[in-house]
Amino acid sequence: MTKAELIETMAKDAKISKAAAGAALNSFVTNVTKALKTKDGKVTLVGFGTFAKVRRKARKGRNPQTGAVIKIKAKNAVKFKAGKKLKDAV
Repeated sequence: MTKAELIETMAKDAKISKAAAGAALNSFVTNVTKALKTKDGKVTLVGFGTFAKVRRKARKGRNPQTGAVIKIKAKNAVKFKAGKKLKDAV
């Protein structure tokens, strides 16, 4: 499902305009992003799942073309863990 399809479905289900559904979706994405940028970075939606910020350590990898060892920097990543209702539905 694309973002446009999701907005259309949200608008139909909530009986609102596509513009309002788009604004709601953009607000959701913006606020989840802001919450994940904080120190503890975690958003829990009961029944749906949890978005959490995790720190990946620096490590060594290999260039698949040359086989040369390369350094991969440490970075933050986002992890999603599905909730019970979502797992059961799928």
